[in-house]
Amino acid sequence: MGFNKLSSHAKSILAWLDSDSSSRDVRAIAPGRPKSEPDRWLPFVFLHGGCLVALFTGWSYTALIVCLLSYCVRMFAITGFYHRYFSHRSFKTSRLVQCVFALIGSASMQRGPLWWAAHHRRHHIESDDVDDVHSPNVRGFVWSHIGWITSSKNMVTDYSKVRDFDQFPELRLINRFDWFMPVILMLLMYALGDALEIYFPELKTDGGQLVGWGFFVSTTLLFHATSSVNSFAHMAGYRRFNIRDNSRNNPFVALITFGEGWHNNHHKYSHCARQGFVWWEVDVTYYCLFLMKIMGMISDLKPVPAFAEAESATVAGDLKQARSVGGRLQE
Repeated sequence: MGFNKLSSHAKSILAWLDSDSSSRDVRAIAPGRPKSEPDRWLPFVFLHGGCLVALFTGWSYTALIVCLLSYCVRMFAITGFYHRYFSHRSFKTSRLVQCVFALIGSASMQRGPLWWAAHHRRHHIESDDVDDVHSPNVRGFVWSHIGWITSSKNMVTDYSKVRDFDQFPELRLINRFDWFMPVILMLLMYALGDALEIYFPELKTDGGQLVGWGFFVSTTLLFHATSSVNSFAHMAGYRRFNIRDNSRNNPFVALITFGEGWHNNHHKYSHCARQGFVWWEVDVTYYCLFLMKIMGMISDLKPVPAFAEAESATVAGDLKQARSVGGRLQE
């Protein structure tokens, strides 16, 4: 009995090193609903506990700037590519660009792009239904925010849902070994801080400080911001469209996730590259994607339908705008 228990834990640890081995974890294929498992909380204990490094190393303006840049770059990789590209195909890009942003996204400690996209596609099919993997309306806030990824059942990548991308061996490799880029990022943060301490001592930073702020604090904030779309954006905010799920437009969530908080808009027209439907719904991710289009890095941004803009304007009370719609959101 003790050997079987040890074997189960060994398989669980292996699943962290090779995500495709998750399908061989007996807990992943056991019958019943997904349940939170104690050992699956260890990565989150590590991540949040690592923030204590910042208490011992102190802070500097350099560390805060690096923390913010690390957050912003990886947030865009998640929102622009993990979500709008890999999950919804809202634009087209080259194999090189998709690989680069898959690598950057995997440095966020939010697993691989194929796992992420497969679960998100399933979420849209079953949104706020009993089988939704992370609905706060079905299983509560904690489950939707973090609990769902502490179950082995939700660690398996359903490749049948991402056949359009699993044909690329480099994406499958990034997906399998999703721990690689976070480790690389941590090492790069230490190397950068060490170099700055030697060559630019006036910046008052070092390797340990940048690991604390540029990796641990930044990654923890990034995780909770992204998770707030699963939780808060299905609990609080306004509903522009009366659709079957409980998705909401939440301005605060939109602010910290570069536009992902316009979640009711997104659930109505999920394949649009833009999620803010009126001028005051700021969508930083879309602005960055539009810039990449101008630069020739991506193409075919899927537009918001003109009738959606008219409907949005009507709901917002701007009837004049609704009557004069002429496709201004087509770009």
